[in-house]
Order: sequence, then structure tokens, then C-alpha cells
Amino acid sequence: MAEGGLKGQLVSAVRSGDAEAVRALLERGADPDEVDANGLPVLCVAVAAYDEPVAEALMEGGADPDRVLPDGTTPLWRAVEGGSPAVFSRVLGNEPRLRLPEPARERLLALARSWYETGVVEELRRRTGASGPAVTVRVLDDEYDYVDQVSLGGLVVRAGHGAILTSLEWAFRILTPVDELIARAVGQPDEDHVNWSTVCWILTRRRSFETWSAVVAHRHHPDPVHRRFVTDYVRTRGLLRTGPDSYEKKESAYLAAWAAEETDSEVLAKVLDAFTEYEHPDQEAIGLRYATHPDPRVRREVPYALSTDAAPFTPAARSALLTLTRDPDAEARLRACTVGMRDDDLLPEIIRALLLLVQDPDAAGVRGAAAAALAGSRDRTPAVADALAALLDDDDQLVRLEAAYGLARRDDPRTDEAIERVGPLGAAFEHDHRAGALWQWKWR
Repeated sequence: MAEGGLKGQLVSAVRSGDAEAVRALLERGADPDEVDANGLPVLCVAVAAYDEPVAEALMEGGADPDRVLPDGTTPLWRAVEGGSPAVFSRVLGNEPRLRLPEPARERLLALARSWYETGVVEELRRRTGASGPAVTVRVLDDEYDYVDQVSLGGLVVRAGHGAILTSLEWAFRILTPVDELIARAVGQPDEDHVNWSTVCWILTRRRSFETWSAVVAHRHHPDPVHRRFVTDYVRTRGLLRTGPDSYEKKESAYLAAWAAEETDSEVLAKVLDAFTEYEHPDQEAIGLRYATHPDPRVRREVPYALSTDAAPFTPAARSALLTLTRDPDAEARLRACTVGMRDDDLLPEIIRALLLLVQDPDAAGVRGAAAAALAGSRDRTPAVADALAALLDDDDQLVRLEAAYGLARRDDPRTDEAIERVGPLGAAFEHDHRAGALWQWKWR
């Protein structure tokens, strides 16, 4: 195919957001630094559209993020200005600290810092002269985290410059003071905001004892948001297991002491959530202490504290779990059931609690998980099979799938009908154990 044909197809694929087509065209020889009819590199087109997958495809295909444009900017510069941490991270490229000379690094840092400190709305007013109200919408910037997208004076910018600044500093190995980073995070007091999640992630990558000490010192901050950030940081460390065993013991002891002192219910629930990612000799005692806490968010964490490996439950833990299976809060009941399922003495009461949960119209938010617990349970009584069959009328396909899976595990004669009631399952279920069990049933 002629070069012009590849060029046109690549520009078209970039503009339409077809990342797979972009990859295919690059493999066929298309130029990753191709320009459109306006002379703009296609990487800049993807950046302006906040198209992370296409930007990723172009970068993997060899696009140059440092190419200087006629206005003096580069694709990376434009990614910083655009304010999307997800797009910026794709365009940053490999080894930016080594690739970029110091003056270029300093300019990028100054650019991100200016946008962050000035604020998107004020910066857009300065650039456009617009005096009307800005239009702000919350959008997902990646699969998990959100950011505000601001429109004013014909320009659209995402307000993720705090996260971009934090990422740039880490990429250039600038160890920004911990207090300054946490201030950026709590400025948007939500762990799903890009500023919060980026700061938390990068602090977990800074594995020194000094960083750890500076972060956990915020446990004593009078603002609960600061304390909530610390719980997220410690929990993330526990999930990633980034430090040696000595750190794990230190962290679990730290959380145990904190759990005994925290007075804010929301923070306490998060402390317990982080605490149960570790092992601690007083874990059960801490769980028992809060088994009757007035806040359901705290009681929801208790079952996990009472579950220690595969050891049998103590009489006190068993009694607390039994009480929690009758808790006024549906989520607390469900968690007690799932944790206590392995205990033969608790199983009859747990099955009764799960049967009530799947039939309770006020517990719709946990019906799917309760159905999964019933389907996977050891109970083979007609009451459980009948409850699973009744769930085949549920509007949620996942609930119907759990029900059909449970019937198949029990060799119930209603399984054929159940499979029909589940309906077609898409490609996402190709490796799903429940879909596999239904396929095996039909094959037999």
C-alpha cells in the first residue's frame, strides 16, 4: 500500500480512537510521528482527545514525546497541560530523567506546578479572557480514578495537575517532602481522586524508613482526612508487601495501637480494614472489642479480624460471628456469613441468614454476594436449591449466573432451565469458573 494510504488510515484511526487499528497500521509500517492535515503529530491528536489507549499504542510504536512543534511545545508538554494523569503517564516515555536535559525537566515541573497552584479555572480565565461560569464535570481518567474536567472559553482541561506534578517529581527522582505530598492528596479528600491515588502510590514506592515515619505521623493529625489517607497508605503497603518482614510486624503493631485509640468511626473502620491485611497476635481481641460497635462500618470489619488462617474459631469468636449473622446491617451479616462458612457449628445459622438475605428486598446490594455464598456452600438441602432456583428471576445476570452455578454443583434437575434463564454470556466470561461449570453440565 502507498505511504499516503497508510498515513490517511493512521490519522483516521487516531481520530476515531481505534487503538487496535493504530497498532495494526504501525506494524504495517505507518509512521508513529505522522502529522494530520493541520501539521499536528497524531500523538498530539490523541493527547487532545484524552485518548489513553491510542496514546499508549503510538508510544509503544515509537512516537517521539519530545518532538518540538512550531509553537515550541512538545507532545509531552501538551500532555502536562491537558491535565490527565492517565494520558500523561502514557506519553512520559521511558527514562525521562535520563532522556530529558535538566532545563527541559525544570520547565515541565514549572508548568505542572503553575497549573496546580493557579487552578484550572483561573488559568483558563487568564488564557482565554472568558468571564462566564466554567462547566465542570467529573470523569473517569483511568479504570479506577476520577478527575474534574473543566470547560471555559472554548478550552477543555482536566484538573489532574497535582497528580502530574507528583508523578513528574518521582520520575525525576525529586523527593518532595511527605507533608507537601499529603497536602496535595487531601486537597481532594477522596481516595478515588487522581491526586490522592497518585500520592498514595508514589509514597509506597519510597521505601525508606524516613518516608514511612513521616507518613504515619499524620495518624495524630486533628483532621480525619489526614488520618484516612494514612490508612489508605498502610493498607496499600500491606497489599503490595513492598517492605521486609520487619516492616510488616512494625505496621501491624502500629495499626493495632491505632485501632485502640481512634475515635472517628469512618477512620476506625479503615484502620481495621488495613489491620486485617496483616497478622497480629491480638487480632481476635481487637475484633471482639468492636463486635458491638454502634457504627455498622466498623462492625463490617470485625469478621475479618476474627478469622485467623484456617485455625478453628475460639468460642468467643464463634459467638461474636453468630451475633453478627443477625446484625441489623446487611453487609455486616453477609461478611459474618462468608467468614464463618467453614465452621460446621455455625453453618446451619449461616445458611438461615443467607436465605433471608437473598429474599430481603432491602438487601439488594448484597444479594449477588449472598447468592455466591449459597452456591458455593456445602449445604445440599432442598431449601438452598429452591432459593437458588428462585433467584433465576432476578434482573441481574450475575445473580442468575450464581444461582445456575449453584444448581449445577448440586446436580439439580432444574439446571438446564437455569442455564437458559442466565442468557448469553459474553467473551468476558470465557475463563469464568461459573460459566465453565455450566458448559460442563451441558456437555455431560
